[in-house]
Amino acid sequence: AYKHVPIVEINPLVGIFNNVFSTKVICKVSKYANLKQAILISTDKAVRPTNIMGASKRISELIVQGFSEMVKNDDKSECCFSIVRFGNVLGSSGSVVPLFKKQISNGGPITLTHPEIVRYFMSIREAAQLVIQSAFLSRGGEVFLLDMGKPIKIRDLAEQMIFLSGLTLKDDNNSNGDIQIVI
Repeated sequence: AYKHVPIVEINPLVGIFNNVFSTKVICKVSKYANLKQAILISTDKAVRPTNIMGASKRISELIVQGFSEMVKNDDKSECCFSIVRFGNVLGSSGSVVPLFKKQISNGGPITLTHPEIVRYFMSIREAAQLVIQSAFLSRGGEVFLLDMGKPIKIRDLAEQMIFLSGLTLKDDNNSNGDIQIVI
């Protein structure tokens, strides 16, 4: 699945095709092969989607739930379809952390799309545990979520990463700082 907002926003038709139609194909094959389980890894962006990536993942969720209902009414298949929704996984290829590290190592600036954006974060370990737990708990059609606590402002994360790198923020209050944040 394409789960990175910029990739899908730049290539909306490919993103929709990949996320939506691939989900349908995987569900059909899972049902046909009578697999024990099929779990869709979704995203918190599927909740009240504000972009194409979130909308495509929400449609994927509806497809999985539709197949779950189909299997419940079908004596020939017992595949258990379920969904796991993630927030941002720290350290994954889609996380802002590797991007910010690269921008800091290049001397900046760190780039943000908006100063007030907030995100929920989880570790790779938490993400893996959630998938394993959902596989055990699933009875079909559920959407599993991890309580990720309070959202974090992306700007605060960027500032913290600058500080943890032993550098200082370059802004109106500190024109001699090391790394600037650009919106």
